[in-house]
Amino acid sequence: MINSFIYQLVRRFCFVFLKIHNRLRVAGKDKIPVERPFIMVANHCSNLDPVVLGAAFPDRLRYLAKVELFEGSRLFAWLIRTLGAIPVSRDSSLSAGGALRTFLQLLEGGESVLLFPEGARSLDGRLKDLEGGVALLAVRTGVPIVPAYISGTFDAMPVGASKIGWSSIEVRFGDPIDPSRMLENGVSSRECRSLILSELRESLSSMEAVALGG
Repeated sequence: MINSFIYQLVRRFCFVFLKIHNRLRVAGKDKIPVERPFIMVANHCSNLDPVVLGAAFPDRLRYLAKVELFEGSRLFAWLIRTLGAIPVSRDSSLSAGGALRTFLQLLEGGESVLLFPEGARSLDGRLKDLEGGVALLAVRTGVPIVPAYISGTFDAMPVGASKIGWSSIEVRFGDPIDPSRMLENGVSSRECRSLILSELRESLSSMEAVALGG
C-alpha cells in the first residue's frame, strides 16, 4: 500500500513538472464528485495519459496498465505504480471478466478508478469507438462516471516515444453521468447502459471538438 504522503509528493512533483514543461491546464475540476467513489473515463492516445490525470486530480485513481510498462524504466514503473497503476497482461484472466471484478472490488472498497474505454491507444490522436464495459460497471455499482478529455499528450509522447516532448497539455472534465438517477426513473439496466454510452460519447466528442478548436 502506497503511503499517502509519498503519493501526494509524487503527484505534486508530476503536476509541477507538467505545468512547467508542458504548460498543463486543467478545466472543470469542480465537476468531480467529492463524497463518493466514481469512474473516471478518458480518451487514450499516450502512455502519458494516466500520469497527467494523476497529476491533475488530487486523489488517487486506480487503473489497469499493461505489464510491459513495468518492464522498462524502473523509475517510470515506480511512478505509475505510485499513481495507482495495477500491472496486467493482455492475455491474463484480468483481460475481460477479471478486469471487471477488479474494478468492482476497488469501487466497493471506496476507491475511484480510471478507465480508457477505447481499449487501446489511438494511433492518430482522435477519439475512437467506446467499448461497453464501462457502462456495465457503472450500472452494476451505481457510481457516477466523470468524462475526461486529454489533449496534447499525443504530440508530447506519441506511440513509440520514450521521452516527453514540449507540447502543451490540457485536461477537461465533463459533467458527471449518474446511472443511479436513470435507474431510479425506471430505466432498465440494458437501456441505462445504452444511454450511458451515448452520453459519454457525446461528452467526450464535445470536449474533443473544443480541444481541436471546432
